[in-house]
Amino acid sequence: MSSAASPAVDLPPVEELLSTAVAAVGGVERPGQIEMVRAVEHAISSGDHLAVQAGTGTGKSLAYLIPSIRHAMTSKGAVVVSTATIALQRQLVDRDLPRLSEALTPQLPHQPTFAILKGRRNYLCRYKASAGWPDEEQDQLFDPREVNATGRMVQRIQEWAQETETGDRDELVPGVNEQAWRQFSVSSRECLGVARCPSGMECFAELARGRAGESDIVVTNHALLAIDAMEDFPLLPEHEVVVVDEAHELVDRVTSVVSGELSEAMVAVTVRRVGRLIEQAISDRLMEAGEDLKALLAAAPAGRLDELPQVLGMTLALVRDAAWACITAMGPRSGGDKDDPESAGLRKAAFTALDEVHDTAQRMLDAFGHAEEVDRAEVVWLEAATDRRPPLLRIAPLTVAGMLRDKLFGDRTVVLTSATLALGGAFDGLARQWGLGNGKDAKAGWAGLDVGSPFDHPRSGILYIAKHLPQPGRDGLPEAYLEEIIELIEAAGGRTLGLFSSMRAAKAATEALRERLSVPLLCQGDDSTMLLVKQFAEDEPTCLFGTLSLWQGVDVPGPSLRLVIIDRIPFPRPDDPLSSARQRHVTAKGGNGFMSVAATHAALLLAQGAGRLLRSQHDKGVVAVLDPRLATARYAGFLRDSLPPFWPTNDPLKVRDALRRLGKA
Repeated sequence: MSSAASPAVDLPPVEELLSTAVAAVGGVERPGQIEMVRAVEHAISSGDHLAVQAGTGTGKSLAYLIPSIRHAMTSKGAVVVSTATIALQRQLVDRDLPRLSEALTPQLPHQPTFAILKGRRNYLCRYKASAGWPDEEQDQLFDPREVNATGRMVQRIQEWAQETETGDRDELVPGVNEQAWRQFSVSSRECLGVARCPSGMECFAELARGRAGESDIVVTNHALLAIDAMEDFPLLPEHEVVVVDEAHELVDRVTSVVSGELSEAMVAVTVRRVGRLIEQAISDRLMEAGEDLKALLAAAPAGRLDELPQVLGMTLALVRDAAWACITAMGPRSGGDKDDPESAGLRKAAFTALDEVHDTAQRMLDAFGHAEEVDRAEVVWLEAATDRRPPLLRIAPLTVAGMLRDKLFGDRTVVLTSATLALGGAFDGLARQWGLGNGKDAKAGWAGLDVGSPFDHPRSGILYIAKHLPQPGRDGLPEAYLEEIIELIEAAGGRTLGLFSSMRAAKAATEALRERLSVPLLCQGDDSTMLLVKQFAEDEPTCLFGTLSLWQGVDVPGPSLRLVIIDRIPFPRPDDPLSSARQRHVTAKGGNGFMSVAATHAALLLAQGAGRLLRSQHDKGVVAVLDPRLATARYAGFLRDSLPPFWPTNDPLKVRDALRRLGKA
């Protein structure tokens, strides 16, 4: 870990900069915010990593941006701020950083600068848009209506391409599907490079990188942060400090980046890319191997593969070897200056697709054959077909702790923050997933800090656990649960966010209760989630039911939200291939697999879900958990300790009375 540069003596202390910033935005300094800004500054100056839990309303963005800006004034490199969601990226770049930059400039050597940087796939490729490369994805769509919709999206992108100044996909509203966007974007491995591309000097991705390279603060996402750490070539500007906001999402986002997939559709696209560049007999071998894979996957049951079936092993070897034969037939990877840009682009796209097919097939073969479970590094599973895509094989690492420890934390200072990090009252669970080890170890090089919340949870909220209800079963919501939901919603006068463990449960509850409730009831999927949340927030009696994205993505302060209902403890599904494999792996290594994986997952989601209730200082209400295991199970204490400190009760009469009083207030 590199030691950060010493701050210049003539710079104001962070407390003074914080006071200036808070006054400029018309806010109020809070004890937790002051504690956090000091802790972040200490981490940057000492070089030790820091995990900070800061509740909603703390003002954590200012608390990490101010010491980051101060450090950037005296450092050669930028400070990188990584987020999990587009919403927070936009908040930082469009609101927080412009206001901060203007407010702090009089006290700093120069005006702080900032930029947003995403992966190359997120930017329009000018050359691909103008060259008219062949559409490889269109016939992979099963539904003709999807083809027509994609065609309309392609036309919208073409029109937008004539006027956009950034080429950033996120500015294309409404958004477009992946099939349409792929026709206008390239990955970093497919890119021709600035020197060879006819559009290199006006490349949107390169222009974004250029802006980032000249900025004090670079805002990016967890995926690009992970790719930058893993790859041999840097994607982000030189930096020695990283702030990871929404850090509870880091492990899942990194896992997604380093996971792989293989399907017949993928092989078919690769064959089309390479078909015109080599002899047909050689590309036909790959096509035939892909057809063998298609037949095998169509007949096989979905789920985790603990052992490699002989026929699958043979098929993966056929795919791998056929891809290698194509790679060999392609000749040198660089065709030299004689290649025109279009030919060079097609060759690079073909090599990229071939490498992915070959390397993924080999990786899947390497995942098997270990004598002991503790030696296993990755898990392979078959994912069933959907209406939109055929079945496919997936592979993912059982842990990313080692990668993060070596690649992300190894030579830079990292500050991780979120409203939810201390699970069961301690940071150690997530720290182990990040590869930081036990915080009690003085050599670990990190510290955990909970700066609390400005909300008075015991006075503002009630945690109601319906201890009298039966344990949830697998066959939908019992009638007792439906009756409980009706009574709670009627007492609250609507104003309810229902968080369900699955989309099936949310829809079943909606169908069962719409005719039995006197208030409007919306369900995720009825319209875009953004519009549903807007309607929920604007019409006080309305209720909204939904699943995962609502657990973390809803911010509705005020009287429209008085009651959050959680139907059951959100454990991962027992048949979830990755979490079940990780649980078994931890157990094989002598740990508690259930607590490390399943309970930690549930604790994170429960805390995020319960956090939907209080979004401003004046909010009041109830979090109602219908699952009695939160009161009775041996792991219940760990889960409850992960939640905000609401006033607890198991008495349904007290809760309904409290909700009625709130409705009259």
